[in-house]
Amino acid sequence: MGSRVLRFIVMAVVWFLIASVGLVIFYKFVPPPVTATMILDGNGITKDWEPLSWIDRNMVSAAIAGEDGKFCLHNGFDYEAIEKAIQRNAKGGRIRGGSTISQQTAKNVFLWQGGGYFRKGLEAWFTLLIESVWGKRRIMEVYLNVAETGIGTYGVEAGAQRYFRHSAARLTRNEAARIAAVLPLPKERAAVSPSGFTRRYGNTIAARIGSVRRDGLDGCVYD
Repeated sequence: MGSRVLRFIVMAVVWFLIASVGLVIFYKFVPPPVTATMILDGNGITKDWEPLSWIDRNMVSAAIAGEDGKFCLHNGFDYEAIEKAIQRNAKGGRIRGGSTISQQTAKNVFLWQGGGYFRKGLEAWFTLLIESVWGKRRIMEVYLNVAETGIGTYGVEAGAQRYFRHSAARLTRNEAARIAAVLPLPKERAAVSPSGFTRRYGNTIAARIGSVRRDGLDGCVYD
């Protein structure tokens, strides 16, 4: 009986590894059609996939400035940010993460929202895979197309159309910064006429875009 259970577990792990690698390779070339987050969203799904070449560079720089300043420097994990998040969370209050854009992309495409060590373990596995198979440019392209940018709204193209009535191909710095400021809490923040923290955070991101460009922190996306 014990050997059967062990054999079943081993086979399940092997098939998971094969399936996960195959799916990551497939999505290197094909846009993910839908994600668990989209399916479970009771507000419907509005999305419009756009290749990265059709998304304004301001949006890429804003995402890096707001979400992951070391995107081009790490291997998928920002260990310093993770350590700081652990220290902050140990003090109590609102739980904060140290996830990189790569980790967020892995979670958004292959997994579900919410915490738990099991899901975080799967997230780490898929993060390693997409860093190895996709590379930075594809990770950014997928991220900007599947990230939730508003209620029932996914991807920066749908977000740009929703908030600014034009394509993500011509986002100004301020517009891109406002979308980036929404990303952490897309159901609670709005990019149009933002107030309070969202407005201040958007202004901070807009100011950082110049530094991202000047210091080449988005260079791995365009090399």
